[in-house]
Amino acid sequence: MNDKIIVTHNGNFHADDVFSVAALKSIFSSFTLIRTRDLEIIAKADIVIDVGGEYDPTAGRFDHHQRGGAGARENGIPYSSFGLMWQKYGVDICKGNQDVANALDTGLVSAIDAIDCGHVKGLPEGISLSQTISMFNPTWQEDSHFDTCFDEAVEFASRVLTRFIAAANGGISAKTIVASAIQNAQDPRVIVLEKYTPWKKTVHALSEEALYMIYPSQTGQWRIQTVPVEPGSFEDKKPLPKEWAGLSDKALQKVTGIDDAMFCHNGLFIAGAESFESTMQMASIALK
Repeated sequence: MNDKIIVTHNGNFHADDVFSVAALKSIFSSFTLIRTRDLEIIAKADIVIDVGGEYDPTAGRFDHHQRGGAGARENGIPYSSFGLMWQKYGVDICKGNQDVANALDTGLVSAIDAIDCGHVKGLPEGISLSQTISMFNPTWQEDSHFDTCFDEAVEFASRVLTRFIAAANGGISAKTIVASAIQNAQDPRVIVLEKYTPWKKTVHALSEEALYMIYPSQTGQWRIQTVPVEPGSFEDKKPLPKEWAGLSDKALQKVTGIDDAMFCHNGLFIAGAESFESTMQMASIALK
């Protein structure tokens, strides 16, 4: 898998060709990148990205500019070169994990494909990764070479891709841990995690009863956090007692009767104590 010749087009670049090259860097330890539209050079390449007018994954051709494009997902989002390449190499890029590869396609690849193909209905507003990558192109006032700027954009995209993969991997692993905590909870309204784990999506998917999450903080104390009515909402199913709002240390200890109570946020969505037992006491009081 070494010493490949990878070709993409020269001149102005976009997120699909940049991310494709960045992704391939993670599975091919060495390759020669050529940026050109010369058909003779393209014909001799091992992998061709976003140029050449051909989609043939068995031949390593991943273009979508030919008449009729190169297909679309079930949700209607057409494939750009990044999505086409991801279909063949995504699992390898994610170290054999199909679930992570699928998560990346949903959260990153399809968004880049959609913007590149002009299929932007339903995408979040604001500055996108595609726009950010485009900003690496030299402006008319800069005496910079497109190939140098392309290399800089690839380095940036490589870091972003690495973090997306790590986040997806962490999310999938977290789902298993949180699901087990829900199943093993003594009281289905209070879910205990042995270490902090992203929990909101899994709790909302698997438990209608959960009201509070209990978990240790990075500094060793314990936290109680409310479960929102839905993901992304600032409304909680059952806020912490209103008399706790904004109190800390002795003031909170006096109100709760818990000797090591530490704080309660003014928004009544999180509080903490020094020990697990005390945090569970806070949950018992909040449930009443």
